[in-house]
Formats: sequence, C-alpha cells, structure tokens
Amino acid sequence: MRTDLATYNNNWYRPGSWIKRVAWYLVSAVFFRSAFPFSGPKRGLLRAFGATVGKRVMIKPHVTIKYPWFLTVGHNTWIGENVWIDNLASIEIGANVCLSQGALLLTGNHNYRKPGFDLVLGNIRLEEGVWIGARATVCPGVTCFSHAVLSVSSVATTDLEAYTVYMGNPAQKKGARIKQTTLSP
Repeated sequence: MRTDLATYNNNWYRPGSWIKRVAWYLVSAVFFRSAFPFSGPKRGLLRAFGATVGKRVMIKPHVTIKYPWFLTVGHNTWIGENVWIDNLASIEIGANVCLSQGALLLTGNHNYRKPGFDLVLGNIRLEEGVWIGARATVCPGVTCFSHAVLSVSSVATTDLEAYTVYMGNPAQKKGARIKQTTLSP
C-alpha cells in the first residue's frame, strides 16, 4: 500500500463553527500562548470559549490548547510551561493533576494503513492526582487512572494503572507510587 495524501479527507470532522475557531485562534495567539504569567485571566478566557475549568487551576506561559470547548480541568491542577493540549476530541483532566513542562496530550492521529492517512480520534482522561512528566506524551484513547505517574519524555500508548509509575517509549510499568495516608511534620 502506498500513501496518497491527495485522497486525504476529513470533511466528517466538525470541531465547531469556523467563527468560534478563528476567534479562539486569534485570542490564543495574542493572549493565551504569550509569556503573560497570570492564570486568572487565562482561566476566564478558557471558560469564555466553553471549557470547564475548576478553581485554583495554574496555567503557566506558552500553553497551547487547540479547542477549549473540548476541555474539562478539575480544581488545583497545574498546567506547566509549553504544555500542548492538542484536543481534537475530548480531554478530561481531574483535580490535583500536574502537567509538567512541554507535556503533550494528543487526541488525534492518522491511520497509516489507509492510503488517505485517515484522521483517527481518541478521548483522553487523566484522573485525580495524575502527574505527566516534562516532555511526556499521552496518546489518543488513553486513560491515566488515579495518581498514575508518566515520567519525563515517556509515551503512554495504553492506559496507565492507578498509583503506578511508568517510563519509556512505549511507557512500561516501573513500580508503585506510594499511597501516603498520614502527613509528616
């Protein structure tokens, strides 16, 4: 089979009205992806464009979000510098999640087995307490269960179990994330 990109057709994909997409593109380019360090106005912009955003969500500079209307973020979540949320489909981020610098959440891919390189989508869900390390990638269709850890530069192509640490490409289970039941002084 030979790839023939002239036959690529994603006319079935409707991510929102073109007016909304153009408006978000302009607002995002000027205000959201800037070095502007304040999270409050960024949370407001996301909400204005249809995102569900919890309280005390920290959004660092240079964050890219494709379509806010496909995004849900829980309370107390941190979104680090240069994080790219490429949400062609739904992304649900739970409370107390940390997306470290340069992390990539990727809901779209292409079917390399088809000549037209068909677009393939898969939702992503990050449950409470998940930590996605710097420059790590979460692929389409993946769920990271409660308090899972994906270490630096790792690639999650399948679901990550709760309270488990993963590393590598593809990410492999490396050990348990310890459940601490009492706080130390």
